Amino acid sequence: MVDHQKKVGFFGLAAIVVGSMVGGGVFNLPGNMAGGSALGPVLIAWVITGIGMYFLANTFKLLSDEKPELSSGIYSYAAEGFGRYVGFNSAWGYWLSAGIGNVSFAVLLMQALGFFFPVFLAGNNWQSILGGSIFIWLMNTLVRRGVKGASLLNAISTVAKLIPLFIFLIILLYAFNWDKLSFDLWGQQTPSLGSIGTQLKSTMLVTLWAFIGIEGAVVISGRAKNSRDVGKATLFGFVGALLIYASISIFSFGIMNQADLAKLPDPSSSYVLKAIVGNWGAVMLNIGVIISILGAWIAWTIITSEVPASAAAHGVFPKAFGHYNKHESPTFALTATSLIMQATLLFSVLEKNAFLAIISIAGSMILIPYALSAMYLLKLAFIDEKGTQKTKSFKIKSLINGMAATMYGFWLIYAAGLHYVLMSTILYAIGILVYRKAWIDNGKKGTLFTPTEKVIAIILVILAIGALGMMVSGILPVEKWVHWFQHHAIKRN
Repeated sequence: MVDHQKKVGFFGLAAIVVGSMVGGGVFNLPGNMAGGSALGPVLIAWVITGIGMYFLANTFKLLSDEKPELSSGIYSYAAEGFGRYVGFNSAWGYWLSAGIGNVSFAVLLMQALGFFFPVFLAGNNWQSILGGSIFIWLMNTLVRRGVKGASLLNAISTVAKLIPLFIFLIILLYAFNWDKLSFDLWGQQTPSLGSIGTQLKSTMLVTLWAFIGIEGAVVISGRAKNSRDVGKATLFGFVGALLIYASISIFSFGIMNQADLAKLPDPSSSYVLKAIVGNWGAVMLNIGVIISILGAWIAWTIITSEVPASAAAHGVFPKAFGHYNKHESPTFALTATSLIMQATLLFSVLEKNAFLAIISIAGSMILIPYALSAMYLLKLAFIDEKGTQKTKSFKIKSLINGMAATMYGFWLIYAAGLHYVLMSTILYAIGILVYRKAWIDNGKKGTLFTPTEKVIAIILVILAIGALGMMVSGILPVEKWVHWFQHHAIKRN
């Protein structure tokens, strides 16, 4: 296992959290939130999301404070709580989800550049694919030069993208109209929106992806100068992102009504600001979108390389993933991730519907590691480990936060779509081959799976075969996935 120098401080960790959560999607919130809901359900959605994500953020804080030795975060919590193979699946699913999902950065970046250079507006023509490919390998090169340097660039870009957002928020708070804000609060004058419950579900699907990346500091906790900073950075990032998200989506209703907001093209925030101050506002926010995407892309490149490298260090990924260069960057993991992104980006030219479906399926995979982390905290409330003295206060906190975060984690999986989880079993089944390669690489003897793990593996294979059968027979057609994705794109879009 590589003994990293502790190089990333609180602000670097906080920037990773904010940078990975606040991507290009924040600039699309006004239109996305108003697309299926009036203001009232939007307010309820942010309250529910805020409470649920608080418990999830606090779960990561409690785990990082209580278990600082588990410095691989997402992987190590699942492995420590539920065994080696479950830990592998957590790391495998998280890595694929993040790696494939990162392709959305390339597509959205080209579309944002299309505001200034129309040739990129399509997002998936050959010029856009070439431009996106260049940025994929540029990000690879940046992180290859060292996580500390890449973390610094991410911190700078995080500050840079927050400036136009804060300018937008200040103007928005100054210009919004109370009468417009309170008009048709529950959408009763717009029957097409449906009931409050329908509107709430539509809105929750948008807020669902807003906080993916909240675990950013946990993933690179092995590089933190002070392990206590990991939990603090996670909560800091959560509170900051919640205030930004909620303010932008709520107060935009005070500039335009629901119907007008819903018609805005992306990035809708730029058109809201344009309605207030003129064309320079749209120019400024589109520049902000570009900076935001680049910053989030750096953060997610760091995260996606750290997860398989940490898993390899624990012997559950093939040894090659654990290779580091002189700058302490996991070069093989970086290259493997970039190749996955490159292949997915090229595939988007050949079959756009399948491309969107793949990203949708991968997006749902990231929620399972969240639920496993919450379940591990809940487990800690009921067990007494040898050599440890858990206080009564910690057990109570673990019980409350673990139970609430576990329920919220399963709610996220349900809200994202159980059919996506079913289709993701195909990728989890393929992971068995990778897990076996790691077993061989590390010279393990005996059986590959424990009896319980063997049952899990068999169930995954059966579900994967069933999912393939339903896909071929049309029971779960690709068009259904794409319809959902196009209306409720994953967070990083």
